[in-house]
Amino acid sequence: MLATVMNALALQNALEKQGVDTRVMSAIPMASVSEPYIRRRALRHLEKGRIVLFAAGTGNPYFTTDTAAALRAAEMGCDALFKGTSVDGIYTADPKKKADATRYESLSFNKVLSDDLKVMDAAAVALCRDNNIPIVVFNIRQPGNLAEIIEGRGTATVVQGE
Repeated sequence: MLATVMNALALQNALEKQGVDTRVMSAIPMASVSEPYIRRRALRHLEKGRIVLFAAGTGNPYFTTDTAAALRAAEMGCDALFKGTSVDGIYTADPKKKADATRYESLSFNKVLSDDLKVMDAAAVALCRDNNIPIVVFNIRQPGNLAEIIEGRGTATVVQGE
């Protein structure tokens, strides 16, 4: 959880150097470097046009940062959850281990869960399913790729309802 706070602070620094107003909110109180996560305060920051970086997962053991991301996406009423990984989407098998693995363009939440595709933990996928929040899986290591994905270009896999 601490690593996510450090990453959020680094991302905040990079964004603010670009003139983007940001706030880091942590599920674990760290008053000298972040605000505590309070849902209404986070929504207010978003209303003011700020980027809110959620850190420290849920602040509880047994919940992954994927589950925290899905929870925050649901709480904030997000249109989608973007999952950056080291590959350009979801595959039938690990493409780093199996050369014949094929990438899905899109698939359903239930397919991800029933085939145990391991893109995110099951609780996170189910939370997105239950709140109708598509998951967009893309390669975060490719420079500029997030911007391309947001603009509708680039390669990704979209997980959504049937």
